[in-house]
Amino acid sequence: MLRRLSLRDFVIVSELDIELDAGFTALTGETGAGKSILIDALQLTLGSRGDAGVVREGAQRADLSAEFEVSPALAAQLRPWLDEAGFDTAELDERGGRLLLRRVVDAQGKSRAWVNGSTATLTQLRELGEQLVDIHGQHAWQSLTRADSVRALVDAQAAVDTTALPSTWAARREARRRLDEARAKQADLERERERLQWQIAELAKLAPQPDEWEALNAEHTRLSHGQSILDAARVALDMVSEAELNAEGLTSRAIDALDEVASVEPRLVNALEVLREAQAQLQDAAHSLNGVLGHTELDPDRLGELDARLSAWMGLARRYRRQAHELPELLQTWQAELAELDAATDLAALERDVTQAHAAWLKAAQAASKLRKQTAPKLSEAVTAAMQTLGMAGGRFEVALTPQEEPQPWGLETIDFLVAGHAGSTPRPLGKVASGGELSRLALAIAVTASQQAAAQRGAQVATLIFDEIDSGVGGAVADTVGRLMQGLGAQHEGRNEGRQVLAVTHLAQVAACAHHHLLVSKSLQGGQTTSDIRLVEDEARVQEVARMLGGAVSDTSLAHARAMLDAAHTQADTPASAGHGPKRRNKETA
Repeated sequence: MLRRLSLRDFVIVSELDIELDAGFTALTGETGAGKSILIDALQLTLGSRGDAGVVREGAQRADLSAEFEVSPALAAQLRPWLDEAGFDTAELDERGGRLLLRRVVDAQGKSRAWVNGSTATLTQLRELGEQLVDIHGQHAWQSLTRADSVRALVDAQAAVDTTALPSTWAARREARRRLDEARAKQADLERERERLQWQIAELAKLAPQPDEWEALNAEHTRLSHGQSILDAARVALDMVSEAELNAEGLTSRAIDALDEVASVEPRLVNALEVLREAQAQLQDAAHSLNGVLGHTELDPDRLGELDARLSAWMGLARRYRRQAHELPELLQTWQAELAELDAATDLAALERDVTQAHAAWLKAAQAASKLRKQTAPKLSEAVTAAMQTLGMAGGRFEVALTPQEEPQPWGLETIDFLVAGHAGSTPRPLGKVASGGELSRLALAIAVTASQQAAAQRGAQVATLIFDEIDSGVGGAVADTVGRLMQGLGAQHEGRNEGRQVLAVTHLAQVAACAHHHLLVSKSLQGGQTTSDIRLVEDEARVQEVARMLGGAVSDTSLAHARAMLDAAHTQADTPASAGHGPKRRNKETA
């Protein structure tokens, strides 16, 4: 449950820290005082969209944080997700723990977020918030007339896998698209396939290999210059060692001349060594030249073969407007394209893909249908029961599942909410038979029922429930019932130590009187700026607020009425787990 909400420079709040407890907490105040400011701040902290407009005028940024107390069961559920996302879970163990969510929006509209001190994305905040808080807004009734919202509500109650249907439907649609496209373009694809086959056949005759072009050019250059190489080698060998007057012979004669006097003149020793090294190098050169002369052959036939192959490479390169060395890669590219075309023109394989994709979607759709059929009667019965206490006695609510002739992304049936306003009438589509006030009461009945059933599914770790003026459009005895419903939602679970947490922004005195805790929101002008103040009211201050909500000027009569309402509301109320403590508020004078 939400234990603490801290606001800094948010809209018209300078600084506010408020601590919350289990049970039913009502937030009331004059029209325009900013009763929904806590709800707005919490939604922003849980990842809703925010812009520079949420920053208090003159401030650099709005800084919001929410601290949640997590039950053991919810801690076990969240730990794998938190670990995978890289968030600190040191505060969570088998006894539960705490989670701290923080959001900062600066004056330029840029936003940052953290979970337990680690940077988080807004998507991660939203995913986490869905496990912690359930918010029902004042216009919740509007969603009851939208097919997607109705379906989402029923699927949430039925625990339908909301990822399987969309993903399998997308795969089914893509498989059908490929098949339809292949059928429509069969002639074009076949022509393209034939063109590629012909081009590949031409290149395949050449069979160009990677790096072959460079090797062919090197060999061709060598063979085409064979005679020049032989002539040059013969001349060089003659000059080095085989001519009558050659370098090696002359060097030998110089060595002999110096060898006789080197022992007498030490200065000649160095010159003698250099000449001997030169003689050795000349002998090596002669050996290499002999090798070239002995192994260099003039091969006109091989040269002709090389000329022909190089000409074939160059001809295909010009035809396909590529560099010659690119031909091996071009052949591989065409072969890959042909393989893709073969697959695209294989209608039998594409039809098998469609069949398999449809089977996968049908399996997910049938699983969803089974869960919906199990849930629809239960939800219908529960909402019908709630209607009897909300001024719609004899009315009946029905979740109608209508099979569809054609498959749809959401499954095998449409889901509609039908309602009969009084006994004996036939249920009809909700939007056609319900008035505005009835829609509000139905929205409340559905919200309360959904929350109760979700609580039964989740066990002890029930999410914090927030109702933002969802009681709009009701009054009188129905308002008393609404207050009792919310009081019951916030009551301590039988046999358990923890209570459920319900926060409700309301304008009804009957609802506020049923709350276990009461927060008053007021607005004032201080230092030339409008600021909002939220404080806990108890005892006589609460009597004054309930009397104000009853309408008109506060008088002895309205005060007496308010006391009677408070006494009656809590005579039969269960005591919440944290009764006697209540929310605590800490804020600066300008908050």
